[in-house]
Amino acid sequence: MRVVFLSLTGQTRKFVNKLGMESVELTNKNAFQSIAEPFIIVTPSYDKEATDILNDFIETGDNRAYFKGVAGGGNLNFSTLFGFTAKDIARDYAVPLLHLFEFQGNDKDVQILKEKVKEIG
Repeated sequence: MRVVFLSLTGQTRKFVNKLGMESVELTNKNAFQSIAEPFIIVTPSYDKEATDILNDFIETGDNRAYFKGVAGGGNLNFSTLFGFTAKDIARDYAVPLLHLFEFQGNDKDVQILKEKVKEIG
């Protein structure tokens, strides 16, 4: 399973690198690419305008058919807004919310997400 992610500050990239899975980092330049294989998304929590790139990617080609789940990073100080981007995407695209982690996550977060990916894989 491939990991597709967005990292505006580098925290999400650090987490994804710990997963040791094939990954694609989305940018404004490559958001409209197609991936013909199952993938999950790992996203930070930012305003919708900053994360619209994720919707652009999901809606490109047949990507939506391969979208299997989402995980999200954030800051627990955001209270109810912690992980809101991942929660919104899970709801909007009817995919499982696999895990939420703080900042760049820790070893336990990596283990949890890898187990969840195996379950849906």
